[in-house]
Amino acid sequence: MSNNVSLDKLLEAGAHFGHQARRWNPKMAPYLYGVQEGVHVFDLTKTKPLLEEALEFLKKSHAEGKVILFLGTKKQIKEKVEEVAIKCGCPHVTERWLGGTFSNFEQIKRSLDKLADMKAKKASGQYDKFTKKERLLIDREITRLERFFGGITSLEKLPDILVVMDSHKEIGAVNEARKAGLTIVGIVDSNSDPTLVDYPIPMNDDAQSALEYVLDLISKAISEGKVKVKKPAQKE
Repeated sequence: MSNNVSLDKLLEAGAHFGHQARRWNPKMAPYLYGVQEGVHVFDLTKTKPLLEEALEFLKKSHAEGKVILFLGTKKQIKEKVEEVAIKCGCPHVTERWLGGTFSNFEQIKRSLDKLADMKAKKASGQYDKFTKKERLLIDREITRLERFFGGITSLEKLPDILVVMDSHKEIGAVNEARKAGLTIVGIVDSNSDPTLVDYPIPMNDDAQSALEYVLDLISKAISEGKVKVKKPAQKE
């Protein structure tokens, strides 16, 4: 498998620290090594193969043309999530998750279309004849829509896969994704329910360096999937 995960790097990045032992979900027991100073510690020898499996799935899915949506709204990781998603050509949500994004996609699509229409009108100068105050209100509305929907403007339909950086915090999105039939790849900390995620990655969901390491691995895996999908076109 080309997506080899380094146990040393996971350890160095603090991926092994869970939450306080009293704040745990018993369903996480198979992935935990024990308790240290009141905090759960992950068994990273269990994390490594699960992370590699998730990477292989993402690589294969991207090569098949599946649409992968990244979700990460935590302050310490949102910029990295956006950076990796853009690099991979994938949609992303890094602001607050809007309930109904999956379950009421038609309504969301109307907002996406509205944003595209307003941006096109602004670019073509159609708003130039408006008053200064009206243009200011239009700009504010574009900024607001861009903030919430800017990362998903490429979505024409529901995505196939959700990659979530904190399945406990984003439980609303996870539940919507399950109901909509998406495949979920997610980081599950010691307080999460791993049974809600198709490809659980048991580890610390707060350590910035650990999350960045995983995102870099995901970026590499998806890029490899891109190479696979491009090769046949080059032969023709």
